[in-house]
Amino acid sequence: MPEADYTLDATGLLCPEPLMIVRNKVREMATGEVLHVIATDPSTGRDFHNFCRFMGHRLLEESSADGKFAFWIEKG
Repeated sequence: MPEADYTLDATGLLCPEPLMIVRNKVREMATGEVLHVIATDPSTGRDFHNFCRFMGHRLLEESSADGKFAFWIEKG
């Protein structure tokens, strides 16, 4: 797992809330910093892949276990 500068807990939130919160947090971050996101909404995988692709960020890693999804996003 990549080293994260910030962690955001979006468990229990449904689309589009996790994406909106991540988008706002990434705006505050410096280029190269990493955000670790924990979510329970299965659509976050699709949302974060598209977000990174369209906004020029990198999805470094993702994992899932016990109904939770984890993502590491590096600001581009």
